[in-house]
Amino acid sequence: MAAFAPLPQFEESAVDKFTILTGVAAPLHLVNVDTDMIIPKQYLKTIKRTGLGVGLFSELRYKEDGSDNPDFVLNKPAYKGAQILIAGDNFGCGSSREHAPWALLDFGIRCVISTSFADIFYNNCFKNGILPIRVTPEQLAALFDDAGRGANAKITVDLESQTITGPDGGSISFEIDAFRKHCLLNGLDDIGLTQVKADKIKSYEEKLSQDRPWA
Repeated sequence: MAAFAPLPQFEESAVDKFTILTGVAAPLHLVNVDTDMIIPKQYLKTIKRTGLGVGLFSELRYKEDGSDNPDFVLNKPAYKGAQILIAGDNFGCGSSREHAPWALLDFGIRCVISTSFADIFYNNCFKNGILPIRVTPEQLAALFDDAGRGANAKITVDLESQTITGPDGGSISFEIDAFRKHCLLNGLDDIGLTQVKADKIKSYEEKLSQDRPWA
């Protein structure tokens, strides 16, 4: 009779909870930012989620000699450490590389706001603990104006209430799928969702070993 194999140990979920985020928002006045611009192909040799922040927007962030480009928004002193990115239409288009949200997250970006996103990039953001928010063109223009004030103008993103509050107190509501909201609020990626059901999985496996001891 074959011995029943022990349950595999799940790796820990690596997604931080997203509840309320307050900070400086960096304005990226570009449309059709594709995933190759977010993280160029030379950084795709790794399958690890960490260490990719250095390559985020590298063709824009760095000069040919490797030094920082002072004209790029994320290199400007007012936006150092920004966790919110305000971007133009169709953000995350192009190839379906998951390294793009990995690079954003490793750099410190937890929220991207735009009028539209490429579907695959949009879905990958949720799986990696990043909140992508769709707003209207008028709302985006107002947020660009707020972000343009630099370090003196902080924005608050409240996922529970589904609101974005600007430095002057004005508030914008946004829509989000209820299941995705639940996952972000509780820090659940695909692994975390499996861990939630670990007891039921264990019970099923134990029952299976009793019913089919030869398996």
